[in-house]
Amino acid sequence: MALAALTTTLTPAAAQAKEYVSIKGSTANVRATPSTRAPVRWELSKGYPLQVIKHQGSWLRVKDNEATLGWVHQGVTGKAAHMVVTAPTANLRAGPGQNHRRVARLEQGDVLRTLKKQGGWVQVQRSNGGSGWVAGNLVWGW
Repeated sequence: MALAALTTTLTPAAAQAKEYVSIKGSTANVRATPSTRAPVRWELSKGYPLQVIKHQGSWLRVKDNEATLGWVHQGVTGKAAHMVVTAPTANLRAGPGQNHRRVARLEQGDVLRTLKKQGGWVQVQRSNGGSGWVAGNLVWGW
């Protein structure tokens, strides 16, 4: 009986888990409809995170950090966790907290590889290989 109660309690949360993907090639087109003949809405660069809203065959209906919707072919996406900077600027710090020294300045739109989360902070790696910590409320993704 306890197992049944636990299963019932966990199922809704699992059903609501957000699914993310990131662009695995150098660039990918986000289209208006799930077809290679559909108009391209925008082009995204490597690592850009997207939240999956729906699966339709080999296509994914996705949204970005601004909730803009579009379609990408599943083949151009991967499961490497990434974040995008949503604030105009953000400090990359040596550790998870404002008391740690700033090691770099990040700009809105910078794409970062997610390494670890701790409290309200995310350890990330830049495309140049440098890493550090950024406040979680200044980035979007997983």
